[in-house]
Amino acid sequence: MTSEAGSLKRGVGLLKLLATAGARGLALTELAKRAAVPHPTAHRVLGQLIDERLVNHDTETRRYRLGPLAFELGMASSTLYDIRDLCDGSMEALARETEDTVYLVVRSGFDAVCMHRREGDFPIRALVLEVGSRRPLGVGAGGLAVLAAIDPTEREEIIERVAPKLGAFGNLDEAGLREACDKTRAAGHSLIQNRVSLGITAVGVHFRNPIGQPVGALSVAALTQRMTARRIQAITEQLRGARTDVEQCLRLKESRKLDRRR
Repeated sequence: MTSEAGSLKRGVGLLKLLATAGARGLALTELAKRAAVPHPTAHRVLGQLIDERLVNHDTETRRYRLGPLAFELGMASSTLYDIRDLCDGSMEALARETEDTVYLVVRSGFDAVCMHRREGDFPIRALVLEVGSRRPLGVGAGGLAVLAAIDPTEREEIIERVAPKLGAFGNLDEAGLREACDKTRAAGHSLIQNRVSLGITAVGVHFRNPIGQPVGALSVAALTQRMTARRIQAITEQLRGARTDVEQCLRLKESRKLDRRR
């Protein structure tokens, strides 16, 4: 095996370990032990992965975790089994039950991209996002739900990166976005009222991929006058049920994919 091939194999092995470590990550000693590679070799390969944004190193805790490029590549590969198809049944049910517009957004780097939309039967529809449109994470209900679920250190990095673009969306700023994330985490759902689109209120919940990363969100948007506190709570519960279905579909799809490789 050439040195380049060996280094690549070790890098992939380390990434697999970090993919199962969650937001806390792993220390260098533990990574080297689990990967069965010498401590200096693990340190060198991790340095290369950091340079490529595949791994992050927390200098305070001295732990390693997946970097932003790993998330971006994961979202890009998700289209291979089309996440829209996996979510469509749940979205159709939500649109039928609420009679309002249901959106699917997925994370793409520092943005949230609208991947799919289902329209309910209510005569006046909240068509605030076009399929394929892109906004900074945290701006809409879906993007805010995803951002709030991300590890605090990475979330702060994202907020700093998107800060220059926030003013175009209802005069939102860094402090306002941080506060919105805190409220979303406390409530367990995002809520956007008359901010991005006047007269529109939207509720969102995030969902995670099989290794626990928050990769997307489902949201329901409607006329603000329809979104009473009781209705917002009811829709939130419906969204949480849909999230459970979507995450089960993602796990099943991943399990089948692994079975085919064996």
